[in-house]
Amino acid sequence: MPLKRKGPLQLVQREVDEIKNQVDRLVKNVQNHEGSTEEALRRCQELQMSAEKTQRTLKNLTKADELAPVGNYDQRKQEEERRLQTLVERINMLSLELSPPGPSAVAGDVSNEESECEEDDESSDDEGDVEDAEDEKEAGKPPAQSEPRLYTVLSDFKGEQEGDLSVQRGEVLRIIRRTADGWWLAQNNKGNRGVVPRTYLKIGMSVDDEGDDDDEEEEDDEEESEEDEDSEELTDREKHRSLSHSNWGPVKKALTEIDATDVLSAMGAIPSGFRPSTLNKLLVEEGETYRGSHYIQPELSESKLSFSDLFLDPDTGRVRARQVRMCVCFSLWSCRMIPTPGVGVQVLSRHIRVCAFDGTQVLSNIYTVRATYNSKSPKTWTFSPRVTGILPTLLDGECFLRCNSASPDLGILFELGVTFIRNSTGERGDLSCGWAFLKLTDDSGNPIPYRTYELPVNGGTPYERDVAVEATINQGSPAGVFQQMLQARRQPKLVVKLKSVHNRTRTQLSLLPDTLLHSLSCVHLLALHRQLLADALLLDRPTMQNADPICSPVLTTFPKLLDQPDLLDTLRTAWLGAETAMSRAQKRDLSYLKQEFSKVYMSSTYVLLHSPLLPCYHWADLPSEEQRARVIFSTLEALKHSQQSPSQSGSPELFIDPTHQHVAFDVTELTFDLLQVVR
Repeated sequence: MPLKRKGPLQLVQREVDEIKNQVDRLVKNVQNHEGSTEEALRRCQELQMSAEKTQRTLKNLTKADELAPVGNYDQRKQEEERRLQTLVERINMLSLELSPPGPSAVAGDVSNEESECEEDDESSDDEGDVEDAEDEKEAGKPPAQSEPRLYTVLSDFKGEQEGDLSVQRGEVLRIIRRTADGWWLAQNNKGNRGVVPRTYLKIGMSVDDEGDDDDEEEEDDEEESEEDEDSEELTDREKHRSLSHSNWGPVKKALTEIDATDVLSAMGAIPSGFRPSTLNKLLVEEGETYRGSHYIQPELSESKLSFSDLFLDPDTGRVRARQVRMCVCFSLWSCRMIPTPGVGVQVLSRHIRVCAFDGTQVLSNIYTVRATYNSKSPKTWTFSPRVTGILPTLLDGECFLRCNSASPDLGILFELGVTFIRNSTGERGDLSCGWAFLKLTDDSGNPIPYRTYELPVNGGTPYERDVAVEATINQGSPAGVFQQMLQARRQPKLVVKLKSVHNRTRTQLSLLPDTLLHSLSCVHLLALHRQLLADALLLDRPTMQNADPICSPVLTTFPKLLDQPDLLDTLRTAWLGAETAMSRAQKRDLSYLKQEFSKVYMSSTYVLLHSPLLPCYHWADLPSEEQRARVIFSTLEALKHSQQSPSQSGSPELFIDPTHQHVAFDVTELTFDLLQVVR
């Protein structure tokens, strides 16, 4: 029986499988440092050409080319296209890693190249000795000079000075001359010449340029004839470049600050639709303006003679409850089908930054919840994992929002983000994987009902519209209902549940500032701090016009805990232990609770805040987080053994005990300056 002939699509599938096997072997050899870099780079270029050729063949295939009917032809073809595109991105990224850097980092190389160029110009005058001079020059060239001449542009570059060549991403350039300062003379397909930065280029050419050997030789002859005419002008330009763009430093700075995302996207390290994190930029650039430590402070009225959100009930002596326009509690459940960054990028944290948003501006503090990641399901994020003991605040997806904004478009903005580090350069960065928005009122202005919402995750920034998160999502409408259901399941989603809370929690929420977003598990701590704040500002001051500093270490340092979740968890744990030992009558006695809260705070968190062993808090820094956890645990254990009875907690003897180290005393530790902290 004769063997069954294979169709064109099956042959392409075999080619893709073979390319994948070769890429895997090459990556393994590079990781194991087997063979030279030049040989690996040559193999990478060959694989790049083979993959692009197969990609072009696959694109031209149609169902009519098949020898026999093929079921689900379009779906199989799309799958092969996605596989091949993934391989192309891997090859491009590997090519970038293997290609030599732009600057040579040796000042002497510039003089050597200039002398070689002068020798080349002199030898071109004597037609009989051209070939011998070229052979000698090739033998003495450094490795960077013998690289291929065709390079592909990684991202757009707009010329800023005279002599720069403006290029676009994907354009193929012919390199005429390489220089040590990283600015290479190049020529595009239109014949225009200019200098471009080396970091914007990758080795290799597109498939369309394959086989144009005759045109290539003609262009080489034209370049050799024009090179002599431009030598003097080019030498002056290179000298100017070496002064204004000194080696690698400014180029690297411009690359990381402006086009880092574009370069990572071109490498295939991040999917399309990813952007630099908008909310992280606000946290970094605006200081404390968007932090919880700022919003927990009292707010002055328009007259600046009283407070607008802090009042006392004269009958009970407690903080007067205040109702705001919007107060909701919600739970982050999960994120589905979230694209993962590619190889070459190590993810340090997956998280969601949450804030109140009206479509144009952020209306509250920015709160961050870290997601739990499972390598078996890389595109799914979960929150609030089951752990022994108290769930860390950073992982707790149950939050509350109080906001007094009258905007009809008020809602909650969720920005999915990752903090990453590039393996090749060690650079850290924060990317937005997409964003979702939950409007808290309907078209009539009524609050939306308590239920679970599946929010679509959009790409880009919150100020962009109709940006897909991943390029593999088809923008066209599917033909059948079943295909529509499948495509809907592939769309990134964020699952959020609005829920109601019991009366005690609702009462505690009414004591908090008019605008605040934080974890629901810390409401009782925030309410106690609010009561201490009201006592100090409304009861203990001689007059309401008195603004002298107040001696209160609790009020001075407590807001710092909202920016350091591990210390806030320490206070929660210590307060839970104190509450367990209280009777029911003591729990109902506000004066006793305030006194006990101050003792517990001073004997636990305050000691850690001023411990020289505790490193500074850095976001998504695993070594720092582990060291802080060790210091917190060891300090609390030592304090637990040294304090035999609750009455000794917070006593002055604790701070003069030689077994506990403290940083040098500063009067600002005790000084609560009203004029500096109020909003």
